[in-house]
Amino acid sequence: MAVQKRESAIFDRPQALEPVRMHYCPGCTHGIVHRLVAEVMDELGLTERAVGIAPVGCAVFAYNYFTCDMIEAAHGRAPAVATGVKRVRPDLFTFTYQGDGDLASIGIAETIHAAARAENISIVFINNAVYGMTGGQMAPTTLPGMVTSTTPFGRDAKVAGNPIRVCELLAALDGPAYLARVAVTSPSRVREAKQAIQKAFQAQLEELGFSLVEVLSTCPTRWGMRPQDALDWLEENMVPYYPLREFVVPEGLRVGR
Repeated sequence: MAVQKRESAIFDRPQALEPVRMHYCPGCTHGIVHRLVAEVMDELGLTERAVGIAPVGCAVFAYNYFTCDMIEAAHGRAPAVATGVKRVRPDLFTFTYQGDGDLASIGIAETIHAAARAENISIVFINNAVYGMTGGQMAPTTLPGMVTSTTPFGRDAKVAGNPIRVCELLAALDGPAYLARVAVTSPSRVREAKQAIQKAFQAQLEELGFSLVEVLSTCPTRWGMRPQDALDWLEENMVPYYPLREFVVPEGLRVGR
């Protein structure tokens, strides 16, 4: 009886990722999201006309990792820089990659107004509920009761206010074309995250307006946890507070075109 040979899929580095070692801490999920962004750029054929905007924060060296053109923005100003690039060169694909301290704190005004204006840009927003690069301080997304270096007894809403749910905030505006919140804590979650990034990028290609994907991410170093424990903590604590779903979806979006 003849044995049929099965073709094996080759798992390789996306062309949109540089063949260099990343600087992220062990267990950090930035690397996973970088790969997803690169895979989508490859599949949509965007690399040669893409301009990425790097943030200030843990992903500040993103310009070393993607093979497309990159610009380093001042802290929080990535949506403003992306807006300028897109308005001058609307033929280019423009995306920002930002953490919660960059986007939801010092950059919240730029984020809100870019969304309200329906700027045709895409944002990948990493929410790990803490300032990772600068010492683990409380971020706008830090959960109530969560311990950080500046909230050693847990975040007290009476003192520090409540966390900001970015997708829910932006969904109240008329400008966004696509908004979604995902996580990368398991293979199935990773697949869902990639699909959301595909939709966000496709929305820009179809000139539908502003798109943002919020990715719940871990920070084992600043959380003081082992990587697997951090993934479990995210599922048990962040997902209930930041529900995973699509908040705004345009009709007739042609994903994978």
